[in-house]
Amino acid sequence: MNGKKVWFFPDGDRPPQGDSPMKGHESYIVMNPNKQTAHLKFTIYFEDQEPVRDIVLIVGPERVKCFQTHNPDHFGEHVLPLTTQYAMKIESDVPVIAQYGRLDARQVNLAYYTTMGYPGD
Repeated sequence: MNGKKVWFFPDGDRPPQGDSPMKGHESYIVMNPNKQTAHLKFTIYFEDQEPVRDIVLIVGPERVKCFQTHNPDHFGEHVLPLTTQYAMKIESDVPVIAQYGRLDARQVNLAYYTTMGYPGD
């Protein structure tokens, strides 16, 4: 099987939407190349408060899903506040591939980047 069961992302920071036609956002993209559904548990770590644990989400077999940190359909009551530094851990019951993406539209020259997470053991 391809992928890893644990992924870490140390640099989360949900940007404001900004005034650009392309609105600021961030998301975690999870690809499940397996024939089984991936059951995911997200943990959010903060500098000055206890972690938020066990946010449960799924990705179907041989599918990809984008989980947006501003979307209550994805993170429920745990929608992340704007400009708050945090880190994320994703755990899966089957190996998956995980990536982080952020579009920061606070200035005229937009900044968009993606990065692969750090795979755990």
